Amino acid sequence: MIRTEHLTKDFGNFRAVDDLNLEIGTGEFFAFLGPNGAGKTTTIKLLTGLLKPTAGRAFIGGFDIQQHPIEARRLLAYVPDMPFLYDKLTPREFLRFVGELYGMDRARIERGIEELFELFSLGEHAHDQIETLSHGTRQRLVIASALLHDPKVFIIDEPMVGLDPRSARVVKDVLKERSRNGMTVFLSTHILHIAEELADRIGILNNGRLIAVGTMEELRVASGVMGALEDAFLTLTRAEEEEGVPAPEA
Repeated sequence: MIRTEHLTKDFGNFRAVDDLNLEIGTGEFFAFLGPNGAGKTTTIKLLTGLLKPTAGRAFIGGFDIQQHPIEARRLLAYVPDMPFLYDKLTPREFLRFVGELYGMDRARIERGIEELFELFSLGEHAHDQIETLSHGTRQRLVIASALLHDPKVFIIDEPMVGLDPRSARVVKDVLKERSRNGMTVFLSTHILHIAEELADRIGILNNGRLIAVGTMEELRVASGVMGALEDAFLTLTRAEEEEGVPAPEA
């Protein structure tokens, strides 16, 4: 459902994403990791069509995001690390607005709103202005709005920021269940234990290059470290930085 071919992005003389080749299948839960400045957010903006690549291509459900943006975005939902909300709307009004943007009929929108309100415990805030909501409630609302149109591909950047443990558990459970039911999840995070807990495969980006990709066991083999993901991550990124060349891929 997600595929990149030699995807590259330069900002002047700085190469933020360097020849990224990646394929993520239908229903796969993929975690995208990397140190600060590794190029993760730039990659996400290329996948969602918010940036134009210097070279290469990105595909969502077989559609080139640059050549066929409308068709690709119909399949896609994206939650950035700092999402925008219309503060003067209520959660119910906001979800109706999102549903109409996707061309959903009114009955389907209303059914979806009720299901998501229950799932994310938003019902008690249905008629409150968004500007009055806590950060965690706003985050749950953003994720609910992204799921309203039943996307085939869900791209989310740092989903657990500001969530209390119970809300974080709900978000993890919902994303994992949707993935099992066929939704492809691309999750970028700095919280390594979340990636280890949820992901089918993990990709590690450093200095714009994909230095390792595979299952947890494959990353352990590639790093030579049989412990937690944190140990494999630190070993692989350190090796790449010290040698000046990509570490072995899983």
